[in-house]
Amino acid sequence: MENALLPIQRLRTLLEMERDAEREEYRVQSEQMSLERKVRRGICWWPLTVGRSYYNSLNLLVVEVMKTTDDDIDHSFEYGRPVIFFTHSSYPSQPSRLFSYQCTISYVEDTRMVVVLPSTQALIDIQSAENLGVQLYFDETSYRTMFHALDDVLSAKKGRLVELRDIFAGQQKAEKFTFQPMRFPWLNPTQEQAVNEVLWAKDVAVVHGPPGTGKTTTLVEAIYETLHRETQVIVCAQSNMAVDWISEKLVDHGVPVLRIGNPTRVNDKMLSFTYERRFESHPDYTELWSIRKAIRDIREKKNKGESTHQKIARLRERAQELEMRIHESLMNEARVVACTLVGSANKILVGQKFSTLFIDEAAQALEPACWIAIRRAHRVVFAGDHQQLPATVKCYEAQKQGLGKTLMERIVENVPSAVTLLRVQYRMHEQIMRFSSDWFYEGKVESAPMVKYRSILDWDTPMVWVDTACQTHPLPLPCREGCGHPKQQFSNSISEKVSTPLPTREGQGGGSSHGYINQPEAELTVSVLEQYIEKIGRQRYVDERFDVGIITPYRLQAQYLRSLLKKNETLRPIRKTISVNTVDGFQGQERDIVLISLVRSNEHGQIGFLNDLRRMNVAMTRARMKLIIIGDSETLSHHPFYHKLKAYVDGL
Repeated sequence: MENALLPIQRLRTLLEMERDAEREEYRVQSEQMSLERKVRRGICWWPLTVGRSYYNSLNLLVVEVMKTTDDDIDHSFEYGRPVIFFTHSSYPSQPSRLFSYQCTISYVEDTRMVVVLPSTQALIDIQSAENLGVQLYFDETSYRTMFHALDDVLSAKKGRLVELRDIFAGQQKAEKFTFQPMRFPWLNPTQEQAVNEVLWAKDVAVVHGPPGTGKTTTLVEAIYETLHRETQVIVCAQSNMAVDWISEKLVDHGVPVLRIGNPTRVNDKMLSFTYERRFESHPDYTELWSIRKAIRDIREKKNKGESTHQKIARLRERAQELEMRIHESLMNEARVVACTLVGSANKILVGQKFSTLFIDEAAQALEPACWIAIRRAHRVVFAGDHQQLPATVKCYEAQKQGLGKTLMERIVENVPSAVTLLRVQYRMHEQIMRFSSDWFYEGKVESAPMVKYRSILDWDTPMVWVDTACQTHPLPLPCREGCGHPKQQFSNSISEKVSTPLPTREGQGGGSSHGYINQPEAELTVSVLEQYIEKIGRQRYVDERFDVGIITPYRLQAQYLRSLLKKNETLRPIRKTISVNTVDGFQGQERDIVLISLVRSNEHGQIGFLNDLRRMNVAMTRARMKLIIIGDSETLSHHPFYHKLKAYVDGL
């Protein structure tokens, strides 16, 4: 028993370190970072205009605020995150004044946000403020929820939570049912095996899905089949975006989903299965709304007597009855309850227990967050890929000591019998897929026949490396002295007439910026894309609806690439088919053509978080038919992964 508790105790200590580090980061941002830099980092909107205010269907006072500038800056605002409003002084010597209360995001679009307010006084303050702004606030609530979950796991003496804790630690054997396997002819053999393993599992199952192997398809089928045996299940993920994705697929499959919380993409389809929208669509809601309004009207009257209090008490009692009736109706109708891991602690789910918990993108979820939801379940199914994007940890020391190691990774090590690897991928050309399969999956992933040799151009090389360590000019010139590489040949699919200011050295954003940028490499990236599209033929590109992803590890480089594309007259007509984002922003997506700008170029071989090879695995495996890597091999080849990758690409 002690062995099972030790990892949880260590985890709690590391989570305290992470909380303290994030709290300190917030303090520095609040006290030392300029307003302009906060805006560029996507943690602040300023200036704002205030829109309408109202009580939503959950009887919460909300206000709409709009960002007055439409820029290409990625922001970090999303449903459920705490924010704080402020007013910015026009005098440089005077700091911004933060309001004294915390608010919560209800939902957010590109330039519009709906925020839950704590009081009517908060609304008055916001409506009367000048030079209003809003910024992210330190999320103490999520940490409290995770600590509470870990304490429950540590203090548990008996019951299902103890059994799962011991099984996950390898101290107790994971049990299985023994009925005959089911057949799913529309799935491939490993997908079919994975669904059967989920159905057989009494305690835990892991669906390990490398890029393009149909993890979501398999998971949806597993949930659908589980619902033939169980009345209701809960489906969770670390991020709202991942919850939205699996929820949408389940809805398309005809499964009644109740989404706790608001989606990241605010459209009618996504909103239609949220708790809030379903609540206000219920037949009893009209009466409930009238009672709530009557209570507010009575409270606003100045002369309150005993009879008034009695009237409010009677109305409130009736309102509570209606709320409970609507809530029970919604919960009974739902076959799947979907929310984030932290969202599973929502008061809406108080007292709810589920036979099965499905955790999607489990390899990106911190273990403490997983335990929040596990407390509600009898058995757990994990789906994800621990060779892709890791869990986000801000404290270096906590990361070093193991906070970034997810519960899914622990189970893969401790309970290997619970793991099923999906082995057939349906996304990439064989040559794009092969390096990833060999390096990350022991060569076990294979290409489906329909994509194995699929390409855009005849006799095309699907994967090329444009090496910025080599001088490349319209005329054949030798590499600079000491390069150590033959003159870069860009294959027959990219013209050799690519020129770039040399050397393409990285730089750090100064002033209001942050991170790394390599402007010459960004300009080269856009130039290479132009030439490849010309090679395809613009009309064919449009007719066949090709799309492009430009991926870079650094947010500042992504912003600069977007600015270049905005100014590029040649690419302007097809701009909507070209997406630019960081590696994290492309998780779960795919494009016909992908260009990766690696940015790092220095004399010391320093590559920063390009050392996290899982991010590179994500970047490379977004491409269906063409992958173009643009980077300085002299800098990157100090690392054995990039040295071997460059050799692999050169050998194609």
